[in-house]
Amino acid sequence: MLVIVSDTHGTDDPRLEGRTREAVDRAERVVHAGDFTTAAVYGAFDDRAARLTAVYGNNDSSELVERLPDVAAFEWRGRRFVVAHGHEHTETALSMLARQEDADVVVVGHSHRPAITEFGDALLVNPGSHADPRQYTPAHAEAEMDDRGEEIRVTLRRPDGATVSEVCQ
Repeated sequence: MLVIVSDTHGTDDPRLEGRTREAVDRAERVVHAGDFTTAAVYGAFDDRAARLTAVYGNNDSSELVERLPDVAAFEWRGRRFVVAHGHEHTETALSMLARQEDADVVVVGHSHRPAITEFGDALLVNPGSHADPRQYTPAHAEAEMDDRGEEIRVTLRRPDGATVSEVCQ
C-alpha cells in the first residue's frame, strides 16, 4: 500500500492518530505533499516510514525548503506519480506538469480539502490534512493495486477509518 498525507502543520511530532498512523506504519511508501512545518516533523515521518517521498510546502521551515524538492516524481507498481504541494500551481500548471512527467497520478496538498478527481488521463489526489483539516474532513489517502496490477484504487479515509471517497482507475 502507498499512503499519501499532507499539511501536517506540526511542531514536534507527526500528529498521527488511528487509521492514519496505522497506514503510515504499514505502507510500502509514504508520500507527503508538504507543510510538515518543522524539520522535527519531517524527521518523525522519515523515521516512521519504510520509504518517504516528500516535497516542501509554503509553511515549511527554510531548512526543509533547502532540503526537499518542490516537485518529486516516482514509479510505484507500474504507475507514475508526481507530487507538488500545490501553492504555486494552478490547475493548468498541474495539467502541464502531469503531461510533462507522463503521470498517472498527480498528488497535491495545500488546500486541506480531501478530493480525488479525474484529471485528463490522470487522477488528481489531494489527501487533505490528517491533523489540521480546518473546515474540511480530516483525511489521508491510501492507494492499492489490484492483484493483476491493472487497476489502482485510491481511497480517502478519516483517521477513524471511515471512507470519505474512493476511485478506481
